[in-house]
Amino acid sequence: MAKRVAVVLAGCGVFDGSEIHEASAVLVHLSREGAQAEVYAPNIPQMHVVDHVKGQPTPEQRNVLVESARIARGNIRDLAKLDVKGLDALIIPGGFGVAKNLSTWATQGKNCSISQEVEDVLRAFHAAHKPIGLCCISPVLAAKIFPGCEVTVGHDTECEQWPYAKTAEAMKELGCRHVNSQVTEVHVDARNRLVTTSAFMCNAPIHDIHDGIGKMVREVLRLA
Repeated sequence: MAKRVAVVLAGCGVFDGSEIHEASAVLVHLSREGAQAEVYAPNIPQMHVVDHVKGQPTPEQRNVLVESARIARGNIRDLAKLDVKGLDALIIPGGFGVAKNLSTWATQGKNCSISQEVEDVLRAFHAAHKPIGLCCISPVLAAKIFPGCEVTVGHDTECEQWPYAKTAEAMKELGCRHVNSQVTEVHVDARNRLVTTSAFMCNAPIHDIHDGIGKMVREVLRLA
């Protein structure tokens, strides 16, 4: 039987939701591997809406579930209805929505809180020993919830290629082990069944990001 994988989105658009290329890559690689993706998002207001041309917030308000439905082509479910018993794995793509809508990392860093629904889902998969795939900024969710876990967001030294490397230092302060890696690589924390890859934490060609996410998906399915 095809493995059933929950994919949790955080809106639609890199600056205020899920990173669209990352979400698409996850869905493409799951399809290629013969897995069945079930897409979920929390039915909550976005923290704010960002004009992706100007890179600035706008006065309007949008809903995370409604916006995520754009990526899912309307085939999406309220995160509150997710039942871990019928699923084999969980994957959360990145994008600033993870740090704004699924958590408060964008404004509070390591002192952030995680959305209760999101935390409950992560803890449920972890308790059931089912694998969790996280890319780009989403490994911060594991760093906050699972002390001592091993993750990667790429590199821990900031430079032109790795502009968000300070994230790794904040995660270390939470007690997790950060493992430096290249954009096409993944890190597997076998004990916690976590698979992470850096994706757009790196200034890299989009095909390299796509390939790294593919490795993450395959490792998640191998562990499922």
